[in-house]
Amino acid sequence: MRRAVDQVNKSSSSRRCCPALLVLSVMLGPCANAMALIGSCHDGTMVHDLSRCAVRLPGFGKPVGHWQPANRQPVALASTRRDGKSHQYKFISLVASSVVLSCLVGPASALASTPSTADLSVSYHLSRILFLRLLSLVYIAAFSVARFQNRGLIGDRGITPARLVLDSAEKRGRIKSQQRREWIKQRDQYASSRSKHLFSRIIQSGKAKISDSPLVTFFRDQFWYRTDGLNRPLLTLLWFAKDRSNLNPWLDSLANAGLFLSIILLASGSANALLIFGLWMIQRSLMSVGGVWYGYGWEPQLAELTFHALFLVPFFSLDPFLGWNRVDGPYPVPKLVIWAVRWYLFKIMLGAGLIKLKSADPKWKPRKMSAMYYFYETQPVPNPFSKYFHFMPKPWHKIEVWTNHFVEIIAPFMLFSPVRKWRIAVGLIQIIFQLVLISSGNLSFLNWLTIVPSILCLDDKFLLTHLPRFIQVIAFGTPTTQSFLQSISSTKTTARIPSLARNIMSISFILLMAKLNIPVARNLLARRQVMNGSFDKLRLVSTYGAFGTVAETREELVIESASDLSGPWKEYQFKVKPGDVNRRPLWISPYHHRLDWQMWISSQVGSIDRSPWLYSFLLKLLNQEKAVIDLIQEDPWQLDPSDSDTVRPKFIRIEKYKYKFYRKRHDRNSGQTKFQYWTRERMGTYFPRQGVMTAAMLSEIIEKYRG
Repeated sequence: MRRAVDQVNKSSSSRRCCPALLVLSVMLGPCANAMALIGSCHDGTMVHDLSRCAVRLPGFGKPVGHWQPANRQPVALASTRRDGKSHQYKFISLVASSVVLSCLVGPASALASTPSTADLSVSYHLSRILFLRLLSLVYIAAFSVARFQNRGLIGDRGITPARLVLDSAEKRGRIKSQQRREWIKQRDQYASSRSKHLFSRIIQSGKAKISDSPLVTFFRDQFWYRTDGLNRPLLTLLWFAKDRSNLNPWLDSLANAGLFLSIILLASGSANALLIFGLWMIQRSLMSVGGVWYGYGWEPQLAELTFHALFLVPFFSLDPFLGWNRVDGPYPVPKLVIWAVRWYLFKIMLGAGLIKLKSADPKWKPRKMSAMYYFYETQPVPNPFSKYFHFMPKPWHKIEVWTNHFVEIIAPFMLFSPVRKWRIAVGLIQIIFQLVLISSGNLSFLNWLTIVPSILCLDDKFLLTHLPRFIQVIAFGTPTTQSFLQSISSTKTTARIPSLARNIMSISFILLMAKLNIPVARNLLARRQVMNGSFDKLRLVSTYGAFGTVAETREELVIESASDLSGPWKEYQFKVKPGDVNRRPLWISPYHHRLDWQMWISSQVGSIDRSPWLYSFLLKLLNQEKAVIDLIQEDPWQLDPSDSDTVRPKFIRIEKYKYKFYRKRHDRNSGQTKFQYWTRERMGTYFPRQGVMTAAMLSEIIEKYRG
């Protein structure tokens, strides 16, 4: 293998490329035509000479009909209990089946040999395949969460039904439409009472006719005027639902459609603009009505990256090597869009770093650098390894803070370096950094999502020469990969120039991103930086940040209910949120339990008035709504259908406890070692401050809030 790589380097160094073109290509890195410049020879063709280098990989280079997948035995799920693992098992089985499907498509036509490294150093065809496959995995996680949890969260009988969001937006739309009709009357009176020049009257008349046309009026009234509380149009396919009291089938269909498109993307490793737009539209549809459950930073982050991917793929074709044949090479991956994705990664990392330095938390500042003393214990959802990270020595935690500042504040600037090695280095730094975060806690699919744009810092040459062979089998295998690489290794192909339509789309996209990111850049430089906010009405781009402050103690809300005021009070256990001190934390990333995460947020923000959804949640628990009960581990008042005298809960309250990681110690009395994960100490009653709550009292509070 080493000899083969040496031969590749020798063959690339022996090529006679024009030095002036190489220098110019470095200067014009962000330019779409730079790919055609690098590696161009004097005859204007792209030379792919692999006659002296053929790196064979296991399972590669064989005819499609000769490849056979390894025997796989079906795995039976041992339990269907609601113990935090059932949905996780479903998600894992879905991902596993998708990966197997991609393997069946991939290795059957995988890489036969390594093309000339000089050409691959400016090629991103294989990088795009890996980028799309990783994006599909994130979407499988996101839509799995939607499929298994949306009924209880925003369904017809959920905690915060989506129909309430739609009804509020429709009400705002009616008010705005009425205001416009009144404005039109005043405009016509003003125009008729004041004389104007002929040319001006013609222009104003034309604008009025277009603006008042039935089609524009319909779009404006039905979509643009229907806004959320921040006056942003509510983009969702749920507007087409005729019966808003029965949205569960729509929510399930959107999640199922998203999973279907994601699996196609994972299996094929390629996409067109229609497929990507479908994913983006489904994600935006759920974001728009998701309320607090879709208010986390990774939701708009996923939508924004998908919007970038819309301009990274062909318009209609699903061929990852579009345009390639025996004579001509494929159309290059739009270089302008690649640089836009790097800016997207830059603002995510820099925003996360600056929000820490600008915050009032001294634990991120150079004088203390103690944030990591507490982070692993107080993060939203710890995993089994968080405890071990927490008990690392304090000097090590200080090194972690310094490393965090370097990765988030200094390293991102290398994304725009004209030096290829620097861009590869920062891409690898970001990937490794995110993998460490994944191993230390359950932060949803946030870290997985941040890995995806980092892939476009790695070109085809790097991926082919550094990725392990078995990963290449899964990452790059498509029905045309083998033929493509075999062809360019044995023949001379002419570099294709992007079509006029593609160039227009890429330039238009860059100009749009430049305009929309101006307030984002200003926010990054502002003293008071907004975290996870958007400045355009369509939320195409956003500003991001995370963990500007780190709590020093972990406070948890514990919900208890009883059938009698004298007790006993029974505690509700959640899927992954700390509750039972003896329960081992789960590793669920990239899957995500939204209710558990939101419970952690409520424990941090203060009184229940800042988390009004809790009123509805408590009422649903008292009424034992099945869709909501499915969101927690189990109902302590689980009804027995055969017993008509089963006791139901009548009173409910929320207690607040302080949790700490528990070190194993030797019990002197029993002579045994206790395996306890947490210790907890009661801090007091969170809600209500005095007494208890009943269903009637909660219903009255909810009506006041909705009124």
